Amino acid sequence: MNLVITKKLYLSALNIQTTMKQFIFLFVFCFSVVSFAQVTSAQYEKYPVFKECANTDVDALESCFKNTLQQFIFENFKVSEKVFSENYKGNVNVLFEVTKDGKFKVLYVDGIYDELKEEARRVFELLPTVEPATYNGSPAYVQFTLPIAIPLVAPGESIVQTEEISKKNEREALVNEYDALENLPYNNEEYKSNINIPLSHHNYSLFDSALNRVGLNNHTAQKPYVYSEVNKYYDFEAANKEILKSKTSWFGRKLWNEHLVTIKGKDYWLTLDAGVDLQAGKDFDANIDTYNNTRLVYTQGSIGKQIGFFGVIYESQGRFADYFNRYAESIRPDGGNPAIIPGRGIAKEFKSDSYDYPIATGHISYTPSKYFNIQLGHGKTFLGDGYRSLFTSDNASPYPFFKINTTFWKLKYTNTWMSLRDVRPEVTEDGSFRTKYMANHYLSYNITKRLNIGLFESVLWQNDNNRGFDVNYLNPIIFYRAIEFSTGSRGGNALIGISAKYKVNDRINAYGQFIIDEFSTSDVFGGKGSYKNKTGYQLGLKYYDAFGLKNLYLQTEYNRVRPYTYSHNTVVLNYGHNNQSMAHTLGANFSEFITIARYQRGRIYGDAKFIIAKRGFEFNTAEDSFFYGGNIYGNEDDRVSDNGNDLAQGNTTNFFHTEVQAGYVINPATNLKIYGSFIFRSFDPEIDTETVFKTQTTWVNFGIRTDLFNCYYDF
Repeated sequence: MNLVITKKLYLSALNIQTTMKQFIFLFVFCFSVVSFAQVTSAQYEKYPVFKECANTDVDALESCFKNTLQQFIFENFKVSEKVFSENYKGNVNVLFEVTKDGKFKVLYVDGIYDELKEEARRVFELLPTVEPATYNGSPAYVQFTLPIAIPLVAPGESIVQTEEISKKNEREALVNEYDALENLPYNNEEYKSNINIPLSHHNYSLFDSALNRVGLNNHTAQKPYVYSEVNKYYDFEAANKEILKSKTSWFGRKLWNEHLVTIKGKDYWLTLDAGVDLQAGKDFDANIDTYNNTRLVYTQGSIGKQIGFFGVIYESQGRFADYFNRYAESIRPDGGNPAIIPGRGIAKEFKSDSYDYPIATGHISYTPSKYFNIQLGHGKTFLGDGYRSLFTSDNASPYPFFKINTTFWKLKYTNTWMSLRDVRPEVTEDGSFRTKYMANHYLSYNITKRLNIGLFESVLWQNDNNRGFDVNYLNPIIFYRAIEFSTGSRGGNALIGISAKYKVNDRINAYGQFIIDEFSTSDVFGGKGSYKNKTGYQLGLKYYDAFGLKNLYLQTEYNRVRPYTYSHNTVVLNYGHNNQSMAHTLGANFSEFITIARYQRGRIYGDAKFIIAKRGFEFNTAEDSFFYGGNIYGNEDDRVSDNGNDLAQGNTTNFFHTEVQAGYVINPATNLKIYGSFIFRSFDPEIDTETVFKTQTTWVNFGIRTDLFNCYYDF
């Protein structure tokens, strides 16, 4: 242990004033790196003497004192496990004095760990009383500064040399680096992580009641949730343990209970799984054999406590019910590809009657503190407590996004920036799809333990004048409407909204949304049916453990959106992406009533959904090519009327959709399910046209699916 000791002598006999004594203390502390050679021992009649140095010559007392003290420290100082585990290297500096009574007195300890400072004080209290230093034959105080090297170094050993030897040994030990890697047992780390929970309505319903108890100070509108925020209220691990199968073989555990591959080290973990979405069915009314063949690989994990990641690659081919295929082809992109699969992506032709549609989604999640979560990804977001959202839904294809969640006090503030595409032939330039951008704010505020309100603001802008991503919209706390005015009335499309949720009790809560897409109050509230009255609202009710039956989840919801909502007079600035609505699946110009029931017991589950709607479509005929406000991609300059516009105007259509699904969860860790589904759909317009005509669909389907996102067939 090559420890440098510095000293400063002062005498009680000099009767130094208190202020001078404090100055000397400060001087010694600030300038403590002084070698013994700078203050010679000739100043002392005698250096402090340990009993081990009693027979030592006076000239050697300094060396004996130094070595004895160092040896005592080396033998008695215990470095805490925390310091070892964090691989700390540095010094603990101790300013102490030997009193004229020969006692060691610690004046100050400097170190980054409290454990090291406390240990230094403890060891010095163990030091024996020594023979004090003398000056002119009288006992004297003497001060020293002792740097204790961590890790401890034996007396007489060079610190520099020790470090070099240590580094050399570390390099030599690297030949065993591969063998030293540990694969620790995986203990469902995902449930405590900051990665997103895959957005699935049925899976979210399993813990929705736990998040909506009276008195909780959480926020439920901003989706997808991250595991750690939900795990605080709902024990994922305990819930899954209830349905685990007793399997001991590797194949049995991986099939029924566990992830396929798990890797866990000291400060990282990841899982790797293969998945499928295999379907076989029949559209009886159109006499079409339907199928879907999706193979996927997904991984998730964390590096340290702050960084998490999730990624999925899908390779898919499929053919669906007739109404689904026709809609997919009606929203086909420019460039020759035959369709866009709703909610998924652009499809190319496969065989003569099917589609091939690869998808890749994922995100990186960074949580620097309990107040912030930052995400960069390619996927979807959802704002609201309902089955539908009038703000932002997961209805459209995945898109690049950057999101910041800020949570503190009674607030949760979500900022999201997105890059979207308009893929229609009329806006394509030089063979490239038109890029547009969206930014939105959503502020959730728990006013009371029962009442929550949310304030929403969103703006879209295009890459006009080569401005690209407008940095004006990067400010997370500014009103977008003000920026829209500053960039030109046609330079952006801003929307605002308000939402609310009220917890009647732990089993019932009510929710709603109101969206405004036009800021002319005289038109919105004038009662003349102005085309600028672009509003919509949602009312909903949830009932948990309905009628006393545990895990029975009931939901009813009414949505109403006026004509022309989400469209814009600058046609690129509609509220859409990849020819799909970024809000409600049905677009605009409709009213809709939904009833949903969900139930799960053990691994068996069932869902039932009933939808009745009245919708208004464009005629798109030579006789009537006016825009009636149903298609959000319509041009408002082609509107049928300035005033007198009413809900479901145009080709008014009665729409009925019922969907029943029952299944079995094969593996809860991967959300692998086997199921059967039945869909009955009735679509009855007033007038049959080339694009809108009366149809009826009876679609039966069976499949096995890794449930990682919502599939919507109810349009």
